[in-house]
Amino acid sequence: MNPATVSPSPALLKVTDLGVSYGRVRAVQSVSLEVGEGEFVAMIGSNGAGKSSTMKAISGVLEPVAGRVEFNGTDVTGQPSHRLVRQGLAMVPEGRQVFAEQSVEDNLRLGAFVFSRTPKAIDEAVERGFALFPRLAERRAQAAGSLSGGEQQMLAIARGLASRPRLLVIDELSLGLAPRVLDMLFPVLQQLNREGLAILLVEQLATQALAVSHRAYVMETGRVTLQGSARALAQDPAVRQAYLGRH
Repeated sequence: MNPATVSPSPALLKVTDLGVSYGRVRAVQSVSLEVGEGEFVAMIGSNGAGKSSTMKAISGVLEPVAGRVEFNGTDVTGQPSHRLVRQGLAMVPEGRQVFAEQSVEDNLRLGAFVFSRTPKAIDEAVERGFALFPRLAERRAQAAGSLSGGEQQMLAIARGLASRPRLLVIDELSLGLAPRVLDMLFPVLQQLNREGLAILLVEQLATQALAVSHRAYVMETGRVTLQGSARALAQDPAVRQAYLGRH
């Protein structure tokens, strides 16, 4: 299999030979990937493959030890996450990581403050989040830490969107969530993508990830081992056996 390796649309994100280490342990050997304007790209792979470390380095949470990250044509390698958010790259982290003691509404306001500092613009960003997830609107004064796991994931997504990103990086959307919650979340992501938002999704549930994305990368032991259209990867025998549970 030799699928297409480059986004069909202009590259919004371009990662070249990225390496990530924790002390002497190299978690990511060398990863290259692209996400085009308005594209939905997935990364799948088993636990310990280096997916989350890759996303943290792209999003400025970790500083890479090798390689280059370009966003919107600018070298942003090693820039901290708060600077990247202002440039239009936002991350929904693994495990949600909402501000547990703050209210639902205040979580959204904190997300919006990065981009919009006028009261009107912040109010508009908050209301967009509530329109996207009406369940959050019913709990706007509730402490975020008291929400269910699914509601916290909704809040984490809405908080990321409040900064008005061009690219939303989502790390392990399905972690700890019931299938009925995912049946609500995946269509929301597809709708956001149809509206023009580029999405880079790291996901262990390969079937769902390949069903909603345009292209995908398969990562193993710190490297990308396969890449191509989501449809082609879903039919690849090695991918089907290793990640989709089918022969």
